[in-house]
Amino acid sequence: MIYDTVNAQFVKMLQNLTKILDKAAAYSETKKFDAEVLLRSRLFPDQFELTRQIQIVCDTAKLASSRLAAKEAPVHADNEKSIPELKTRIESVISYLNTFRPEDYAGAEQRRITQTRWQGKTMSGHEYVNQHAIPNFYFHLTTAYAILRHNGVEIGKGDYLGPLPLV
Repeated sequence: MIYDTVNAQFVKMLQNLTKILDKAAAYSETKKFDAEVLLRSRLFPDQFELTRQIQIVCDTAKLASSRLAAKEAPVHADNEKSIPELKTRIESVISYLNTFRPEDYAGAEQRRITQTRWQGKTMSGHEYVNQHAIPNFYFHLTTAYAILRHNGVEIGKGDYLGPLPLV
């Protein structure tokens, strides 16, 4: 269950984000402005800019999987300055997530999860997935989407959701 909830869904949404970034790049080319303008955009002065939102989406996905499976996560330098560099980061996280199998999450629901910001406090894996990892992932993903949409990139709900397994 955790595999489908975390890995499979995070991979799908990261793939959707890559396609959305392709549309952002095409938009900046069509309108003849530097795509860096989009990367520095934010919805409100106290929120992170688009680049940081995407970095956090990636970090949330890889760290959730690594913490739940008690594996080491890759480190990224947070130095992306272009859409191609952000796409490379997303692709590296997808590749990392694709190394996991359902059995890697054996015992994950009961595993105690912590991180530095929590100052020694913990949550069960079940609580972590539902109360932190998924909400945090979607918060930053949605904010990235909203920044691009707010700046005129022609994306919609279909781009965000991606293909659905309709029968």
